[in-house]
Amino acid sequence: MTLLIIYCSLLGLVVGSFLNVVIYRVPLNLSIVRPRSACPNCHHPIKERDNIPVVSWILLHGRCRNCHSPISVRYPLVEFSTGVLFAMTTWRLGTHLDLVAYLVLDAALIALALIDLEKLLLPRSIVYPTLAGVGAWLLVSAAYYGQWHRFLVAVLCAAGWFAVFFVLNFFSPRSLGFGDVRLSAVLGLALGWLGLGVVLIGFFVSNLVGAVVGLTLIGLKKRERDEPVPYGVYLAFGTILAVLVGPALLAHWHYWPHAH
Repeated sequence: MTLLIIYCSLLGLVVGSFLNVVIYRVPLNLSIVRPRSACPNCHHPIKERDNIPVVSWILLHGRCRNCHSPISVRYPLVEFSTGVLFAMTTWRLGTHLDLVAYLVLDAALIALALIDLEKLLLPRSIVYPTLAGVGAWLLVSAAYYGQWHRFLVAVLCAAGWFAVFFVLNFFSPRSLGFGDVRLSAVLGLALGWLGLGVVLIGFFVSNLVGAVVGLTLIGLKKRERDEPVPYGVYLAFGTILAVLVGPALLAHWHYWPHAH
């Protein structure tokens, strides 16, 4: 188990490096495959030795080797955060086959949250492949372990959460974009596999954090009341938190009365 956590954390660092490419290029409708990564200032291709997650940024003191322009700290932070999140998810799920589905979800939510934060956009080119990837690996898990009931609950939760968000978007499209509606199906599927209670925790935490942050920004006059919000950021946070602590929290709540 320890070796698996270490392996997945290292995998997360590499995936995080790729996510930096996705976050920058997808909103611009650029290929995430070609050309190879380059300095955004001088456009000089980044050498392999300078493309080691986190380590290269530290060794280069956060500057391009060619033109010495600053490289945003966001790049190593995304890499490091992905590595940590992969390790935590592996610790939470262990060697169960559904681990792959949640690593796919982790990577997608990091990319989507940052794109939504910067561009107020949740690209279909990320959401749909994530839905397919998560759904496929949960289907494999259901077939391998014979957990078809869990898969059915997950599908129903995906449909239910999509329906709720669709109605909310229909009546208030300014406060809830259709990108959030698409994403809701992914989140309902992933959380539904862990149980209806986890779905509710994810929904509650997402909206609670969104409300607190929104009201705080309005109170500090950093945002207007009718200004669009990056709701995808809050959905991502609530979902990740629900995956990591939701089942344990529900188990504690279930057994707490018996301890007294």
